[in-house]
Amino acid sequence: MVMIIFLYGEDNFRSKKKIREFKDKFLREVDKSGGSIEFIDGKTADLKEINAKAATASLLASKRMIIIEDIFANKNKELLPELAEYFRAKEKNNWGNIVIFCDNSIKNKKKYGGEEVVKIDADGRDKPLGKKEKELFDFLANPFGKLRTGQKFAQEFKKLNNQDFGAWIKNEVETRGGLISSRAIQVLIGLVGYDLWQIDSEIDKLINFKAGGKKSPLERGGQPLAGRGVLDSVAEKLIIESEDVNQLVKGNFDDNIFALTDAIGARDKSLAIKLLEEQFELGASAIYLLTMITRQIKIILQVRQALDLGQSSRQIISELKQNPYVIQKAIEQARHFSLNALKIIFDKLVEIDFKIKTGQGEPQALLNLLIAKF
Repeated sequence: MVMIIFLYGEDNFRSKKKIREFKDKFLREVDKSGGSIEFIDGKTADLKEINAKAATASLLASKRMIIIEDIFANKNKELLPELAEYFRAKEKNNWGNIVIFCDNSIKNKKKYGGEEVVKIDADGRDKPLGKKEKELFDFLANPFGKLRTGQKFAQEFKKLNNQDFGAWIKNEVETRGGLISSRAIQVLIGLVGYDLWQIDSEIDKLINFKAGGKKSPLERGGQPLAGRGVLDSVAEKLIIESEDVNQLVKGNFDDNIFALTDAIGARDKSLAIKLLEEQFELGASAIYLLTMITRQIKIILQVRQALDLGQSSRQIISELKQNPYVIQKAIEQARHFSLNALKIIFDKLVEIDFKIKTGQGEPQALLNLLIAKF
């Protein structure tokens, strides 16, 4: 019996965590060596590669686990319906492997009268699925016509809203053996934003700090501590307060980056170049600066699009699911740019990123040249 599992949605942190849970279970119960687990890059895969990895027999285990990521990004759209037929044939032949598809570019989007499935393109825009994409999606969402009892084949990981995000942080802290105040949660989100990858890392840092450098119960091989009563004996040490967050967590939203993008937006080239030089003198890496500038320009571009559509600041904050402080700054900065100018700047930043990574230019000179052109 084939087991097809489909994980999709914008939240790549929770979907990757779910994959890890499936993989760990497979390692415990089927193949401790891990030799029966195959990873396939769906962006470049073809049916021959998938068949080769899926059909290969294992001497160590009765089943194989095949993890295929980003299949909807594959340029060969003919492959998508072929995959559905391929796995239907495997099901008829009592093929007993586990196949996990994970794609964070696919999501459900609210529309009048319900929802539609869309794909997020390279520019962050939502596009309806094409016919062949829809065919594969329908198969993955319900592989063999009806759900088997006790099995959940498809799960969407939507971006968490403000309330759910805070609840997620609270639960993660408790699972790792601590408690966190509501104020500390607000400060943590304010500093880091809605980046689950960094939040996850910051929670570990805060727990270890409050435990005095000792490992958490989970790291020692114990069970999660889910309730406050369990923590009474160590409550003073393991309650995370806002002061702890301010002390240990470095925010992503660097005011110097805001100042730099402000200067670019105001066409103050001399100030922008001066601020850029200061960042290099302070030891900031070219990749860090480029990443932060690109990130901010992308947010400003999204905000400019929303403003052009007549959306309010509250609607923009809700739609983009970014830190309100960042969005307010971006709204101020977006007024300096046209949408077309932002697209040109963003394309140039992508080009500079490629040149830096391939050694085709000196980073500071490339960034100075970009600033000089605007």
